[in-house]
Amino acid sequence: MKDRYDLPCNIAQTLNIIGDRWTLLILHEVLAGHHSFNQIKRALQGLSSRLLSERLKYLEAAGLLRAELVSEHPPRFRYALTESGQALEHVFNALILWGRDHLQPCYKKLVHAECGHEVRIAYRCSHCGTDVSELNVIPVG
Repeated sequence: MKDRYDLPCNIAQTLNIIGDRWTLLILHEVLAGHHSFNQIKRALQGLSSRLLSERLKYLEAAGLLRAELVSEHPPRFRYALTESGQALEHVFNALILWGRDHLQPCYKKLVHAECGHEVRIAYRCSHCGTDVSELNVIPVG
């Protein structure tokens, strides 16, 4: 994919990798357990086979997916998230929570697996372990 943002910004540079149409949805489908081309394609109605193939190759080259050949004739692959791809789960969860609060209708909610109640995002200081309510974004370097 073409870099669209030439800005020294984490958000801009992340969008250069995952900001193209369908990209996040493809990653989310793999995270949700759809590991074959056909499973992903069925889950994302309106996505062409050509574009899905392009995105899967791009995501593999970008280090977010890995493809494992499971059949040579015809060639079939099993797609899995790399560690970097799995780390996007927090981004997906944040989008689900945002949707819960801002979409009508809301399609999904995020709940605690043990008790079934909805969760919220909390930030915790990596140094002192305190829950943080006020954040500062600062430049690195």
